[in-house]
Amino acid sequence: MYTIEMAYARMRELQDLANRSRAHQPSATKPRAPKRAAKKR
Repeated sequence: MYTIEMAYARMRELQDLANRSRAHQPSATKPRAPKRAAKKR
């Protein structure tokens, strides 16, 4: 069973990961808009 809480936790996890990886490179290097639609469950 996939709950709202699990989805929210996963979202936060991905957000933290994105923020961490973005800190290592200049943000102007690549647009991050295409990433949004990559995964739908």
